[in-house]
Amino acid sequence: MHAKLQRRVQRYGWDKAASVYEDGWRESLKDAQACLIDMAGAEPGEAVLDLACGTGLVTFPLAEAVGPQGRVVATDISDRMIDIIRHEATSRGLTQIEAFRADAESQDAVEDDQFDLVTCALGLMYVPDPIQAMREALRVLKPGGRAVFAVWGARKACGWAEIFPIVDARVESDVCPLFFRLGTGQTMASEMAEAGFEDIQQTDVSTHLPYDDDASALQAAFVGGPVALAYDRFDEPTRAAAHQDYLASIASYRTDAGYRIPGSFVVCKGTKG
Repeated sequence: MHAKLQRRVQRYGWDKAASVYEDGWRESLKDAQACLIDMAGAEPGEAVLDLACGTGLVTFPLAEAVGPQGRVVATDISDRMIDIIRHEATSRGLTQIEAFRADAESQDAVEDDQFDLVTCALGLMYVPDPIQAMREALRVLKPGGRAVFAVWGARKACGWAEIFPIVDARVESDVCPLFFRLGTGQTMASEMAEAGFEDIQQTDVSTHLPYDDDASALQAAFVGGPVALAYDRFDEPTRAAAHQDYLASIASYRTDAGYRIPGSFVVCKGTKG
C-alpha cells in the first residue's frame, strides 16, 4: 500500500474505533503500557512527547508523573483520539497536557531538542516508515534524553492474529501488512540503532487478553481495533461470517470465565547521545 493511503486508512480507521477502543483494549494492553511507563521513568518537571497517544492510556500516567510543572505533548493521527484526550485532560484539570493531530513520521510543529522523553505505546506497527518516526523522536529529544517504544510481539505469540487474514479475505484492506515485523526478534532494537539511538535495552512481555464473552472479544477485534474501517464496509452476512471465523480462531483460548488469548509485546528504550 502506498504510504499516503496507509496513513489515510489509519487516520479514518482510528476515528471509527476511538469511542470503543478503551473498552476493548484497556485490560489487554495494561502490561505492555505499565512496562513502558516503568522503563520511561518520567520525573517531575520533565517534558514528554507521547506519539500515537490514542485515548491517553499512557499519556495520563505520564502527566501525573511529570506533575503540573512538567509538560506532556500528545499527538495522534486520529482527530477523534485527540478530541478524547483534550476532553479528558480538561475534566481532570491536567493543564500540563497539550494534544494535537500529527503524523509520527513528521512532527513538523515540534522544534529540535525539546523533550526529555519520547514514548510511543503500540503505534509504530501502523507507521509506513518506523525508522523515520524514530529519527523524528531522536530529533526532538534533548541530548541525553530517552525514548521508549512498545509494539506487539511476534505473530506466533499473539493468539488474535487471524483477524487480519479474516478481514482481508473479505475486503482488500492491507491495514497493516507488516504489523508483527517490529516485534519479531531484535528488529525494533536494531532499527532504533539504525535511527541513531544509543544504549538500547529490550524487554519482552507475555500476557493474556481477557474477554468475558464472544461479544466483547468480537467488539475489540472488529470495532475497536485496526480493522475498524474495513469492517465498517461489511454487510450483515459478511460480518456474521467473519465473526464465526474469528471465534473459531480463538476457540482454544476459551475458559469457563471467557477468553484468555495469548499476547506478546516488545518494549525498547534508547537514549540520544
